[in-house]
Amino acid sequence: MPTRRAETSQESRRLLIEAAASAFADRGYRQTTVADIADRAGISRGSIPWHFGNKEGLLLAVVEHAFDLVARNTAEPRRPGPDGLRDLAAQGAAFVRMPTTKLMVSLLADAMNEDSPVHDRYVDLHAAMRSYVAAWAAQPYEGHRLPDGVTPEDVGVVVLGAIMGIHQQWRLAPGHVDLERAFDTLQRVLLAALEAPAS
Repeated sequence: MPTRRAETSQESRRLLIEAAASAFADRGYRQTTVADIADRAGISRGSIPWHFGNKEGLLLAVVEHAFDLVARNTAEPRRPGPDGLRDLAAQGAAFVRMPTTKLMVSLLADAMNEDSPVHDRYVDLHAAMRSYVAAWAAQPYEGHRLPDGVTPEDVGVVVLGAIMGIHQQWRLAPGHVDLERAFDTLQRVLLAALEAPAS
């Protein structure tokens, strides 16, 4: 059984990760200080080096936590055809609404630098999400196929790009972007691409 001290330590770690995620999403990684995070968590700033080594170690812990949530939802390919596409659209909408998605977009500019501590993790995450969509696009569906010259991997790139673009537009101007309509449109466009039966 865990000791009371161990439980307190785990709770402190959880609070710091949540506070850091919120601060990084609001202010960005570089503009957020250790003191900002400690104040939000209501915990001594000395707890950060104790648990994570430094601010960069805390960033990595935050990113791993956020990416783990995404990974849980992209582990298995979806059903083929329209049913699987509806699953993809619903998951896309749910992904956009996740609080951690705002954080991931906020950190994206930093991740574009190859020396960023989260660069490689973002590369891996995007690859996993593209593969998840490609797995759906590669499944046969009642004799239908993708248009000539379009591969499942191409579909993965385009769909991930659409989801990321929809999310950014919605975050910037939520009153002007209808998420349900946007994902319904994406679903219709993808279904139209499958309408031509294989010869």
